Amino acid sequence: MLPPLFTRRAVASGWAVVLVWTSVSTAYAADPPLTLQAAVQEGMAEAPALMAHHEHIASMHEEAIRAGRLPDPTLDFGTQFLPVDGRGAFSVRSDPMTMRVIGFTQALPSRAARSADREAADAEVKAADAEGAGIIQSIQERIADAWIDLWAAQQKRALLSELHTENALAVQIAQARLKGGGGTATDALAARAEAAALDNRLEAADADIAVAQAGLQRWLGHTTTDLGDAPDFGQLPVTPEHLDQAVDQQAPLQVWAAREQVAQAALDRARASKHPDWSVSFLYGQRAGPLSDMVMLQFGVTLPLFTRNRQDRSISAREEQSEATQENHEDARREQRALVARTVASWQGWAPQIQRYQNTMLPLDRDRTKTALAAYRGGGALQPWLDARRDEIELRLTYVDALTARARLWASLAYLLPTSEAMP
Repeated sequence: MLPPLFTRRAVASGWAVVLVWTSVSTAYAADPPLTLQAAVQEGMAEAPALMAHHEHIASMHEEAIRAGRLPDPTLDFGTQFLPVDGRGAFSVRSDPMTMRVIGFTQALPSRAARSADREAADAEVKAADAEGAGIIQSIQERIADAWIDLWAAQQKRALLSELHTENALAVQIAQARLKGGGGTATDALAARAEAAALDNRLEAADADIAVAQAGLQRWLGHTTTDLGDAPDFGQLPVTPEHLDQAVDQQAPLQVWAAREQVAQAALDRARASKHPDWSVSFLYGQRAGPLSDMVMLQFGVTLPLFTRNRQDRSISAREEQSEATQENHEDARREQRALVARTVASWQGWAPQIQRYQNTMLPLDRDRTKTALAAYRGGGALQPWLDARRDEIELRLTYVDALTARARLWASLAYLLPTSEAMP
């Protein structure tokens, strides 16, 4: 009979093991398989590039607040009317006109110039904000591509591992026939070589999975192996017709409207330069002895009289820049529309091919391999099975490549519009 102390310790240890196992099981159960949408959302929440862009926008808002404000006043001080020759040279008391002065000067830019500065600053903020749409779309697509890479590597590994059992069976059949006198050593070696070649492919697939995990870890900050079901890569979250109609709302084009506003603001600023700017100065002068002190108040105004080779030239340059921006916007719109059309066509082209892989080519190759192995077991040649097996492996790899290509095209289209309009 066991001592009571030993029994209590054993029971306590047992409960500790149960609690630890329960905690570990709960921890794993708390992490559901990572879907593509969840990966994108998690990666976006931790993307340093997006955080840096937000900081950049905040800094531009701070800069925009000071746009259109009056410049700082200038402090003026010194001595006026100081004699430089004669008996009273350099004396502040020898001449009644000499006085020590202090005052300030305030520049007063025209209202049009200040308004143009504010509009230019606002346009710059909008342009930077619009660039954020492109940054978001790029990050979303890159995270999706990283998830797709891991998903494709796992698909490839799964399709190849399905053939491992049959390879082992072929080796057993070849060895059995060799022992029974109905086979050759060449066939036995060929079957073993084919099994080793498949093992090599499986090792390469494992390496591809590790590489893909590292690529996804770059965005998530942690390694993941358990992926959720892939979305339907044969169905876009928005229709191709809507993508064509909403071309200006797509991320690569959102910045162009803001660029046009920046160009227009620069033109308005150039036009505002034809408006005169004012300044006001105030000075207080202190004279020596019983002489009364003096004050001076004066105003200044710029005279844009000769605008032909100054302001007018600047206005003409800004007008041409504004027109060039509009033309570039139209060119970018056409290019984006053509790019989307090409991508949609390529994406749609994969649908019948993938369906043919699934419904015809893969089943036929599977039947061919099984039939060839059955024939070899019944006394036939091994080479038909070897040929069928190699063709089946290549076909499965090509099938995964087709799935990956369609998935990547899907990702390049799914995130073109803002999240509010398209959510995969």
